[in-house]
Amino acid sequence: MNKYLQDLVKLSKYDSSISMFEPKIENEKAKLSTFIEVAEAIKTSINDTYAHIDDVKSKRTKNNIHLAELKTKLDDISRKHNEVTNEKEVKALQLEEEIAKEQITFANEEIERLDEIAAAKEEELKELQAKLTEEEESIKEIQIAVDNAIDEINQERNVVYQQRSELLEKFDNKILTFYEKIRRWAKDSAVVPVVDQACYGCFMKINDKTYSEVIKSEEIINCPHCGRILYKEVETEEA
Repeated sequence: MNKYLQDLVKLSKYDSSISMFEPKIENEKAKLSTFIEVAEAIKTSINDTYAHIDDVKSKRTKNNIHLAELKTKLDDISRKHNEVTNEKEVKALQLEEEIAKEQITFANEEIERLDEIAAAKEEELKELQAKLTEEEESIKEIQIAVDNAIDEINQERNVVYQQRSELLEKFDNKILTFYEKIRRWAKDSAVVPVVDQACYGCFMKINDKTYSEVIKSEEIINCPHCGRILYKEVETEEA
């Protein structure tokens, strides 16, 4: 294979590898972000539960105040019973007393209902806090694993950067400029193999003459359809 073509194939593979490092890092970070999102959702649920409990307690307090007012009212009605002078006033007081007693019954039932809700919410809160603790422990473990994985990826990337840098030191400037022009639009597929007599960039079949020149690998050959640099991979026994 032509030395310049050989170098172009190497450079293209280095660039392709480098392009893959960032997605690998993002993929590792995504593993952690999934756990963080779950933890944040649990925190939101905890805050909502606290707010619900506070609201229930506030309603209970209002009912207790109302209950105290109703009991005071009953005491007042009881006192007035001794002061009434006619049957009409007695009936009016009895009606007022019945209404007050009904309201007391309702207030007591409401307090009982609110206590049940508060107890259920307190239990729910404990479960959420336990889940959050569990999730935060998982986050710590995942964070260590992700940090280690990212360190390994960065080490691997540094090696590829070093290899690429060493290759560029002996690279022909005209060939490099030519490659970079194609890479502007072709990205990591600037240099592609020919498979089944087709360009592996645009997947168009190339003619016999061009294919013959690619096989010889004596010159740098461009795809007549898309302009990418073509090469023929060395076929192994396995292939």
